[in-house]
Amino acid sequence: MSIKIYQELFLRSPDLICGWPGIGRIGILAVDYLRRAIAATEFAEIEPWEFFEPRRVVIQEGLLKRVDFPENKFYYRKFDDRDILLFIGEEQPASGGNLYGAGEKAYRLANLVLDVAEKFGCRRVYTSGAAVTQIHHLLKPRVWAVPNDSDMIAEIRNYENTVLMSEVEDRRGQGMITGLNGLLLGAARKRGIRALCLMGEIPYYLQASPWSYPAASISVLEVLNRMLQIDIDLIPLHEMAKKVNESIEAFLTNLYESDMIPPQIRTQIRDSIEKMKSIRQSSGPITEEDRRLIMEHIDELFKKGEKGDERTS
Repeated sequence: MSIKIYQELFLRSPDLICGWPGIGRIGILAVDYLRRAIAATEFAEIEPWEFFEPRRVVIQEGLLKRVDFPENKFYYRKFDDRDILLFIGEEQPASGGNLYGAGEKAYRLANLVLDVAEKFGCRRVYTSGAAVTQIHHLLKPRVWAVPNDSDMIAEIRNYENTVLMSEVEDRRGQGMITGLNGLLLGAARKRGIRALCLMGEIPYYLQASPWSYPAASISVLEVLNRMLQIDIDLIPLHEMAKKVNESIEAFLTNLYESDMIPPQIRTQIRDSIEKMKSIRQSSGPITEEDRRLIMEHIDELFKKGEKGDERTS
């Protein structure tokens, strides 16, 4: 059996919130922070054998002690009027060289998550990830929302700092989500389950960064606070975001002063990034050539970051 449930629960109209690793670890950071903030209790897991390769084999005194796989666990928390389920996956099943959830294994994992949602009568399923766009890292990230049911659109438009992805500037009513976030929305729609993906904006020049990007996770959690009608303390996450911004500023200072980059190009990169402080449009103030130039030199200094189930504009 792929789903192992440790205890039977009697829940009232729960919502299920899911998180996986991805660009900036925005989704998994938001969901794991929520898990700790509401003191959710583990109650089930998806067994990993058919989805993932072992992370490591532990040997002690010449004998195999254990084989470690990525964990995929469910948690719950009861509230006065309705309850919350959480799912946190440490990795996305991938195939064909993809770095994000794809293929038959990913689709099967998405459906196992939805099996649990159906078993406990979940009203909605939420997922979260990153929206890679031309925003400056000192601006407050917006949340791009993608519902799988048109009846949710009017509600989404009422939430502050939230925009439908199809209505983001120059999207022309179109959009696409790859990886498990996209698979889950589609699989949920096929089952008649309402689902919504919330993606926090991250600057495109940080998409390969080794850091988490908590500023976007904060924006996602602010929306979830209102949607779920809960009130979690985000101060520790704001402190984390402050420290990450300090690291980003130090990195950019090093970039602007790097001897690896000609002075004229360093100036061009700095000016292009600084211009983004004054704009909100996803189309941004810079040309594709500027973007290419920036990423070419940032990639020389960043270690390659992990990719996830996100949308790049």
